[in-house]
Amino acid sequence: MLRPVSIGIILAVLMSLASCKSKGHAAVSRPLVASFAPAVVLEEKVVAKPDTNQLTPQERKVIFLQKTGVHPEWRQAEAIHYDVRKPNFVIIHHTAQDSVGQTIKTFQIPRTKVSSHYVIGRNGEIIQMLNDYVRSWHAGVAKWGSIVDMNSCSIGIELDNNGREPFPDAQINSLMTVLDTLKSRYLIPDNNFIGHADIAPSRKNDPSVFFPWKKLAARGFGIWYDEGQLVAPPDSFNAIDALKIIGYDTANLKAAIVAFKRKFIVRDTTPELTVYDRSVLYNIYKKYE
Repeated sequence: MLRPVSIGIILAVLMSLASCKSKGHAAVSRPLVASFAPAVVLEEKVVAKPDTNQLTPQERKVIFLQKTGVHPEWRQAEAIHYDVRKPNFVIIHHTAQDSVGQTIKTFQIPRTKVSSHYVIGRNGEIIQMLNDYVRSWHAGVAKWGSIVDMNSCSIGIELDNNGREPFPDAQINSLMTVLDTLKSRYLIPDNNFIGHADIAPSRKNDPSVFFPWKKLAARGFGIWYDEGQLVAPPDSFNAIDALKIIGYDTANLKAAIVAFKRKFIVRDTTPELTVYDRSVLYNIYKKYE
């Protein structure tokens, strides 16, 4: 069985989670799971056991997982330096559904096996569906650079949008609020705010060509090219290598090109790189050198 100090630490963390509240967010709904506070080193002491009737199902699951991860047949010696999963990417999706309610229901039906940390409505409402530190099932089969398990290192955000319409200002403003919070709390690099189609170009097209990547990049959420400084790349420039260096999986080269152009070229999503496309690609590639 767990040592008392282990239980104390676990319960102290859970008690702190239940007391956390978001501040300064526009039109924020009460999250289904409270946000984690920044990682802290807790004092090694036994705390009073909370009333389990006050714990949410998600908090009970954390206790269960903590217990099943301990092997009582072996000697237990508690270490004090550790973290739970820390997000380092944010993946933006559109829901391709008709309403926030439909998406929430999709994420709460056992057979769907899909979820996301946040859903943002057309009116700017923010719904948190999973704790930031929990691994959600939003990326699916995906790859970015050498990372093949994007779920384990990312936060998924779903925007209520059918994929055929612009994203309302209220929705984008709320998205900016969430992104600013996540970037500040977890120190996520600018380049690590990407789309579902970036990491799964053969399967996905979200967010659509209507998504304002340029606007986000101006706020430090993603990357954009220098429109006034485009030049023709040198003869030695290898476009495939450039796509790989940025992060794209080029196993299906045409799909990777379409994903790149959907995001940066917008007006043309054919699977070939034009002279202009190559200059844009070269400009972005230079930012990764």
